[in-house]
Amino acid sequence: MEILINPTITLNPSLPRRALSLNSQTHLLRPTFRIRPQPVTPSIFPRTSQIKTLPFTVSCKLTTPRDESTGNKEKNVSKQIMLSEMAPPPLAEKSGGGNGEAPARKKGGAFESVKRFPRRVLTVLSNLGLAIGEMFTIAALMALGTFIEQGEAPNFYFEKYPEDNPVFGFFTWKWILTLGFDHMFSSPVFLGLLVLLGTSLMACTYTTQIPIVKVARRWTFLSSSKAIRKQEFSDSLPRASVKDLGVILMGAGYEVFLKGPSLYAFKGIAGRFAPIGVHLAMLLIMGGGTLSAVGSFKGSVTVPQGLNFVVGDVLGPLGFLSKPIESFNTEVHVNKFYMDYYDSGQVSQFHTDLSLYDIDGKEVLRKTISVNDPLRYGGITIYQTDWSISALQVLKDGEGPFNLAMAPLKLNGGDTKLFGTILPVDDPDSTQVKGISMLARDLQSVVLYDQQGKFAGVRRPNSKLPIEIDGKKIEILDAIGSSGLDLKTDPGVPIVYAGFGALMLTTCISYLSHSQIWALQDGTTLFIGGKSNRAKVEFSSEVNRLLDRVPEIVDDSPAKQSNSV
Repeated sequence: MEILINPTITLNPSLPRRALSLNSQTHLLRPTFRIRPQPVTPSIFPRTSQIKTLPFTVSCKLTTPRDESTGNKEKNVSKQIMLSEMAPPPLAEKSGGGNGEAPARKKGGAFESVKRFPRRVLTVLSNLGLAIGEMFTIAALMALGTFIEQGEAPNFYFEKYPEDNPVFGFFTWKWILTLGFDHMFSSPVFLGLLVLLGTSLMACTYTTQIPIVKVARRWTFLSSSKAIRKQEFSDSLPRASVKDLGVILMGAGYEVFLKGPSLYAFKGIAGRFAPIGVHLAMLLIMGGGTLSAVGSFKGSVTVPQGLNFVVGDVLGPLGFLSKPIESFNTEVHVNKFYMDYYDSGQVSQFHTDLSLYDIDGKEVLRKTISVNDPLRYGGITIYQTDWSISALQVLKDGEGPFNLAMAPLKLNGGDTKLFGTILPVDDPDSTQVKGISMLARDLQSVVLYDQQGKFAGVRRPNSKLPIEIDGKKIEILDAIGSSGLDLKTDPGVPIVYAGFGALMLTTCISYLSHSQIWALQDGTTLFIGGKSNRAKVEFSSEVNRLLDRVPEIVDDSPAKQSNSV
């Protein structure tokens, strides 16, 4: 068999060597091994100490590539190849080994894989396609959260999304209650996607944006005109001074650095930091939203005029991070509730005059709230959200006043509100309870009906105009309204506002172009080159305008000016 041997490799440096002189012009050694079997005397020894010697002879033919291609004669060389006279050391026996077995892996391979694992994870998380997919999924869940009614009782979803008539053929109440879509913005699915998107943003910032900023902050002078000509924009001025160019660039807002005949200038490096700011702003928004979902309190109450309630009795926790605050002991008193109306008689706005009292009974704040004008105190926000009519005050035959509780009545469709009550009338000839019915759709007027349900008339509260129905003189003194209030504490709101403010600011900053200019004074010629990360056409136009302002050297000593710079 024929085997190629690299003549520079020593088979065993610790064994005796014999020098073999070869021609120095020979570049390829092709030895031919001829194995001559020898009889081996068997001996009885343990297998581990048994040694077999295989004698062989080596004949070498040395040729050069030129000899192969042109058929020239062999030439002697003077290189030395060290061959051992002793038998090679025995190979360690390996289970399952044999000829052609792959070499064993180096120790520490598993450790290296563990070290590379975080970088691989960062590479996957910083993938742009993954981040876009996460944002689209979150947007889809938010849209679904506006479609599905939030915070309702389970029976509501049983009736609205029954199994016998699923939405889109498959969507039933099981999907909503199992995945937590009845409180979408605090469900594990939604919060998990927010965490995943935040992780992707941090990975992208670490692997992409921060290295870009580091590169942008590193700058060097270009010492050859060839390097300057390779820039996106390049030009040359045959008779100009690098010092004059530096002054003009400083006037245009560039930071200028000079070193001998070389110049470097830049501006707009804040645009390189803007993407990092955008990512941090988005993290603030998502972090604030998550804190709002798991650390807030919320509650609703409808309070008649003249009554009060304690804040802590109304608010309930929304998540595992919800912690009560000191202002939960505040007492709220409804001083007055009233409404504004359009010319058509429809309600246009409603107001509530509120007073807040501390635990010692001292008034700490008083304010009249309305829709879109809430009250804020001690981390608590009180919103005006609804209204109703709680009672009518009436006189019957000069007796009273009587407070008649009003109840909401269901109408077929529409958002019109209607409230009703009844004034009982004693009738000894009847076993059924009869009375005078009163209906009101707002606080302006009350419609009255007799015991047979016939229309009797309309009266305004506090008009002091009595009306006689079925022999009874009725006078409407007042319609007492109830204020519908929503209360909540939301520790994430300041963080979300700060995030949106930072997002708007950094988005505007990101439109700033990071422009760089290099120049080199080579004799009487000034070479200029530059690049910009955006607005490349405007950058070229700007540099051309600046170069037009560089004065031409009229004396014969440009080299002296360059040296003086």
